[in-house]
Amino acid sequence: MNAGPGRPSGGGGRNRRRRGRRPRGGNPGGQRGRDQQHSGIYTAPMDHSYRAALAGNNNGGRPGRQRPGFAPNYPQADPDPLPAREDASSRIFGFVDDLFFQAKIQETARKLNVKVEFVKSEQDLTDRIKQNGEEKPSLIIFDLNSNSVKPISLIPKLKSKLKKTSVIGFLSHVQGDLKQKAHEVGCDMVLPRSAFSQNLPQLLRRHGAADEEVSG
Repeated sequence: MNAGPGRPSGGGGRNRRRRGRRPRGGNPGGQRGRDQQHSGIYTAPMDHSYRAALAGNNNGGRPGRQRPGFAPNYPQADPDPLPAREDASSRIFGFVDDLFFQAKIQETARKLNVKVEFVKSEQDLTDRIKQNGEEKPSLIIFDLNSNSVKPISLIPKLKSKLKKTSVIGFLSHVQGDLKQKAHEVGCDMVLPRSAFSQNLPQLLRRHGAADEEVSG
């Protein structure tokens, strides 16, 4: 009597008995029901497919899981240059002390056929605007760490005189208080230095174009 039940246990029968206990009386329906309860957690195929889908979603939605060396936001292509005009007046002025940024702005403007002039005082800007006749500046760029002027004091004065002129300031990304103050006094856009450099071609082209070129 012991020989019959003992034969299946030989040669790996221990594992078979462990699996055979689940149905309790050999009920196939009970086995399926118990397997279904645990399949979502312990069954290998379900677990692997779930992890694969989750990994795929993370790679697409979380920058930290992307391939090394790839930024989450791809850089924009430089816009096409504007038509060259010999008689075009400057529509963009800058209060920028940093020689590196002056050179970067000028080089970008040259490629886009946009004229940019740098000024060092409010009177200097007023004189340049008078030379342009009735045409007002489209954009004034401020280095918010400028030493030649006080941007936080000058920006509201210019905004009261040049209501349709946009004012953009750039600063270090850690200067949160200065950014808030610049917005409060009327600065239309405040960008970290890196973001300003990245968006410089689009900004210069948009504000350097004549009104008819923009509408066209």
